[in-house]
Amino acid sequence: MTATVLRWALECLGKRKSVVLATVIQTSGSVPGKVGARIAMSDLGNSWTGTVGGAGLEMKVLNRCNELIKESSNPYGEVKTFGLNKGAKGYEVQPLDSLCGGRVTLSFEVMIPMPHILLIGGGHCSQALVHSIDLLEWSFSVHDTRAEFCNSELFPSANKLYHSEVADFLKSIESEDASEFSDILLLGHDWSEDQERLLGLLDIYSNLELDGSSAPRIGVIGSRSKWQEFEKQGLAKGISQEMLDSVICPIGLNIGAQSPEEIAIAVLAQIMSNFKNIDPNKPSWR
Repeated sequence: MTATVLRWALECLGKRKSVVLATVIQTSGSVPGKVGARIAMSDLGNSWTGTVGGAGLEMKVLNRCNELIKESSNPYGEVKTFGLNKGAKGYEVQPLDSLCGGRVTLSFEVMIPMPHILLIGGGHCSQALVHSIDLLEWSFSVHDTRAEFCNSELFPSANKLYHSEVADFLKSIESEDASEFSDILLLGHDWSEDQERLLGLLDIYSNLELDGSSAPRIGVIGSRSKWQEFEKQGLAKGISQEMLDSVICPIGLNIGAQSPEEIAIAVLAQIMSNFKNIDPNKPSWR
């Protein structure tokens, strides 16, 4: 059962869906599930697998799993003790309408899928980013219209390589799950190609929120004047100001980055702060 539940959870994470894994870690008295019993729930249509013993306990556990998936303020999990008697008392014990009489303590672990970054443009910045992405064990894919900057020799660990013209690339993206990528970074060598990509992507995701879950966050490398021209063209095409405002430009935390390697650090730090719902302006050691 453990292997089945864990395999299912990993499959959901591979589809970029969050999972809550509930595990019985301590029991006393008469209880329906023993230590090690597990149940997992995904936000993939509120599906779940496994069991912690059934009865009223399991319904309570599933309800709490569903709450934790939706609680962005509690991204890690918790430990809860349930008393299998409606008169159960004690510190942080959740009473249940049951006659078993025992107690069950479960850990609830919230598992968030790792970022999958689509790098548009396989030049110096993307190559620098990939070194750190590999170290973090995140996933990445690459698109470039130039074969020499989009191949398995240059990017051996890429999930996907999109070597195609911009129009064909946009058709490929439109046919895929909008949540496949957490972030799309426009790092192209040609501003006109990046503009075409950006406007095409915003059109594809026009009915979704660019939050990294329902649809990827989109970021553009470049100056303020470059972005102003992109914004002007977007408005002329009918893209809403709200949608344009959701695009991150310039990308990366402001740490004075100049070289491709420094830019990579700034960009991945920004993605990590978004991924973990952390305010980058607050020191993590406080």
